[in-house]
Amino acid sequence: MALANFFDRAATAASQVLAGFGMAAFSERLQAQVIGIAFDGEAARSAEGAALLDMTIRLLARLYPTLMIHAVDDRATAHAAGLASVAQSINPAIHLEHDANRVTIAICVGQATPDIAGTKFFAGSNGWTARFSSSDPIGCGASANPFGAGAAACIAVANVFRAVFADQIPSGSLDTDIALDLRSYRSKTTADTDDEIGPVDLGETHLVGLGAIGNGTVWALSRLSSLTGTLHLIDHETVDLSNLQRYAMMGQADIDAAKVDVAASLLADTGLKVVPHRATWGAYLAARNDWHLERVAAALDTARDRIAVQGALPRWIVNAWTQEGDLGVSRHGFTDGRACLACLYLPAGEVKDEDDRIAEELGLPEAQPEVRRMLQTSEPVSVAFVERIATALGVPFDALRPFAGQPLRSFYQSTVCGGVVFRLTDGGRPVGITVPMAFQSALAGILLAADLSKDARGGLKTVTTVTRFNLLRPLGTHFNDPHARDATGRCICADPDYIKIYNDKYMCY
Repeated sequence: MALANFFDRAATAASQVLAGFGMAAFSERLQAQVIGIAFDGEAARSAEGAALLDMTIRLLARLYPTLMIHAVDDRATAHAAGLASVAQSINPAIHLEHDANRVTIAICVGQATPDIAGTKFFAGSNGWTARFSSSDPIGCGASANPFGAGAAACIAVANVFRAVFADQIPSGSLDTDIALDLRSYRSKTTADTDDEIGPVDLGETHLVGLGAIGNGTVWALSRLSSLTGTLHLIDHETVDLSNLQRYAMMGQADIDAAKVDVAASLLADTGLKVVPHRATWGAYLAARNDWHLERVAAALDTARDRIAVQGALPRWIVNAWTQEGDLGVSRHGFTDGRACLACLYLPAGEVKDEDDRIAEELGLPEAQPEVRRMLQTSEPVSVAFVERIATALGVPFDALRPFAGQPLRSFYQSTVCGGVVFRLTDGGRPVGITVPMAFQSALAGILLAADLSKDARGGLKTVTTVTRFNLLRPLGTHFNDPHARDATGRCICADPDYIKIYNDKYMCY
């Protein structure tokens, strides 16, 4: 049994949501758990059940060092080997337990109640509807719709996390019974037979950002059997080891590969024409002759990047996010009287520049001019500069020396964002950016794919601008938020020139 080799990043994420966090105690508690995934043949043989099990194992394997994959009957046994392979592709050192009496918490999928120890949670789905119960088996629908199944997996894994760390999550009690319809984002109270997703023609769509949220989106799209159109994938980065903490589709074999190339390979079996672009949004637009952007899905990390997407004036944008306290999805036109994407992210007050923030987190605020130059030129970090950082942070130089020679942004992402400095200081140097848990990012990406599909199909659009969830609390019943447009007049959606360009581009008269 061993914690994953990206555990530092996982610990960084957990430290942001757990009260009284300590590295040693966190590690010990994880290693004391045996998390079960129990399922019957009915679940394994249905598309929804297979999707739910796949996302569940992908999320659990990123945090827990010991899992038990428990096939309830002979029909389920053949499916267990595939789940084990997925878990090992994420954490090769993971321990796969065989003693059902050692299970501490289990997620159960299917109609059966498994004969295993521990607390049992039941997850299921019915097309668009995610279902969860703390007491009774649910079962899975017969459709090829992955949205309810994927959301149910995220909800179930969130409940496992809240159960394991119940004493460190304020107000983090467990869910009881959930039936969440992802068409309306309301609790489902009536029977509905329209659970198939049906054909989805994305036309020309852009997915900008292949990080953790983008991975959740790719997971959902890759499981749509009747998907057509052209999908442009835009991201300039490669997969880093620390990314595995919450990138649902990435494993050890993907490290150092271009994110767009990995995502394109995962979508190869759909009916989509997938066009990868290893570039920033700005570089992609500069090289594109046609700025007619019919549909853009934004899975980005920063407010600045989201505003830049809105500034290109796509016809329609769907945006997903994770932040401290919630995750969600938002939908945006531009001249429809509602909030545009930029409205949601206009800065209030002074915002630190990237170079100032990175210099401070490296313990060298006085080195801001050097940091700015190194960020702009991609200058490799010298051994002498690494030594200055180690001294300023009070950590062993030998622990940071292997990262010398990387461009400064890569050095920062590996050592600070990746959790190395966090571990070396035993949490004394927290990361200055939000690092979500895997189940939070995955759900945000699934919601992004769901709303993208709803817009492409027509007739299933959610009325409100914003929908938000908090997976660290019981789910609640009200998720939709109208979110008024910016009233200060600062936003580009109040600018006559932008309005005219948008209307001319899409003939909105």
